[in-house]
Amino acid sequence: MTDTTPKPKTPCRFCNRAHPNVQETDEGAMARRDGHPVTPGHTLIIPLRHVASYGDLTEEEILACHTVMNRVRARLQTEDPTIEGFNIGINDGKVAGQSIFHVHMHLIPRRKGDVEDPRGGVRHLIPGKGYYHDKVKDKP
Repeated sequence: MTDTTPKPKTPCRFCNRAHPNVQETDEGAMARRDGHPVTPGHTLIIPLRHVASYGDLTEEEILACHTVMNRVRARLQTEDPTIEGFNIGINDGKVAGQSIFHVHMHLIPRRKGDVEDPRGGVRHLIPGKGYYHDKVKDKP
C-alpha cells in the first residue's frame, strides 16, 4: 500500500514507532501506553499510516488496529486479573474531543469499583445522558 496521506507540518507524536511507550507493533498498527492514563493499563492503538479520521482508514488498517487491540486486551487481562471489562473509544474530530489528529483508539481497562455506578459507560460524555436506565423500563 502506498501512503499518499499528506504529512503534518509539525512532527506527529503518534508517527514515532520507536517511542519508549510502544508495547507492540504489527504491519498496520501499533500499541502504546497512554501518556495520561485514565486507569492503569490505558493503551492507545494507533494505525501506522498518518490519517486524522477513523473514516479515512482502509479496511486493512481497521483490521490491523482491532487485531493489535485484541492482543493487548488479552495480555492486559492475563497480567492483571482485577481487569473485568474495557471501554474502547475513538474521539473522531475536534467536536468529539480529538486533540491529536492521528486517529487512535483508547483501550481503557475497567475494574470493579473504579466508579460508583458504571452503567451508561461512554454515554456519560454528554452530561445528563448516561443514566438512561432509570427512565426506561426494561422489557423481560
